[in-house]
Amino acid sequence: MSTLLARPAQPSDVAAIAALLTRGLAQDPVAEWLVPDPTERQAVFQGLLAMEVDHAVEWGDVDVLPDMSGVAVWRRHPTDDAPALSDHHLGTFTRGGMPRFRQLSALLNSYRSDAPHHWLAWLYVPHDRRGQGVGTGLLARHHQVVDQRGLPVDVVVTNERARDFLTAHGYVAGLPLYLPSGPRLWPLHRSGLNSARSDHASRIKKA
Repeated sequence: MSTLLARPAQPSDVAAIAALLTRGLAQDPVAEWLVPDPTERQAVFQGLLAMEVDHAVEWGDVDVLPDMSGVAVWRRHPTDDAPALSDHHLGTFTRGGMPRFRQLSALLNSYRSDAPHHWLAWLYVPHDRRGQGVGTGLLARHHQVVDQRGLPVDVVVTNERARDFLTAHGYVAGLPLYLPSGPRLWPLHRSGLNSARSDHASRIKKA
């Protein structure tokens, strides 16, 4: 049901999506590490996420339910002609937290593959809608896209609940990543459908 109800986000949805994601980060351990002050954290992420979601609407894929009861933000790699979000853009919103945002960026870049893939940047469902198949539907909607293209998906999550949810949907968790004096993050990978079939066929031939 959620797969059928979800639609591509439009530029007019950016502010509402950014507000939804910002609320979701209220008690996120990595967000707290990045910006310890709760009031400042809300202001920083509201601007930062509006910029990121706007970029993804134009150059990636953003799926949202019409009532804002769930959203998935996907980025493509490589991004072809898409302009990169630079330190200049980041510094516009991060204020004094810029050094920690750079540390997080460096950690994520150490994991990110150079091969073509899609990156699940955000998947969020409000607490009162969880357990109703919304997150599963949003994943299934985009998995159809990447499977048709044979592309893998990479993602890094900030808590064990998200890690366990994704492993239940075909993602394989890697070893945790550690921020300097900060919380853990969990990288996960979902193989491309065509590449998985090729690997299986290769193993059969070798056998």
